[in-house]
Amino acid sequence: MVSEEVMRMVDEGKMLPLMEEFYTIQGEGYHKGSAAYFIRVGGCDVGCHWCDVKESWNAGTHPPTDIGSIAENAAKYSDTIVVTGGEPLTWDMGPLTTGLKAKNLQTHIETSGAYPLSGAWDWICLSPKKNKLPVAEIYPLANELKVIVYNKHDFVFAEEQAAKVGPNCILYLQPEWSVRDKMVPLIVDYVMENPKWKVSLQTHKYLNIP
Repeated sequence: MVSEEVMRMVDEGKMLPLMEEFYTIQGEGYHKGSAAYFIRVGGCDVGCHWCDVKESWNAGTHPPTDIGSIAENAAKYSDTIVVTGGEPLTWDMGPLTTGLKAKNLQTHIETSGAYPLSGAWDWICLSPKKNKLPVAEIYPLANELKVIVYNKHDFVFAEEQAAKVGPNCILYLQPEWSVRDKMVPLIVDYVMENPKWKVSLQTHKYLNIP
């Protein structure tokens, strides 16, 4: 049973439901191939049917963890910290990024943008979902837009989302893993016809690393 005090600290962002933390290679998007320390926070109500970390959805199954210890662990491994989920913006990210910044770490977030942005970020990867669209204010702040392509209509959705981000935002189309063999040829053709887009692959899965 989680105490009221712990619940209050989670609400304030001083503790977070930590699913896992690990040091690996960033497999996707602009920073692919770079070493990074990942902090995966539990809790998500966006509900993508193809989500590959559905065990992250229920925040109650992940222990509330003090952000001081999270930041301390992160600093041992890498200068680049990626906060992901779940949907990390379910929670107040301000205290965590303050702790990471105090250790001179680069802060990256991977988010659907479904909740208002909190925290101080050096890199924002916005990966919007049809189920629960991003809040308007996050679009101009995104450094990269990563749209997951599961079917042909996702190209239409991708263009709708690209129209909302800033002019310097890098645009990525990434095949959903379970249908990659079918969607990769379509994505390649689309990018060749629309070169403002780039192809993103989940290279960590090809490399068989976390």
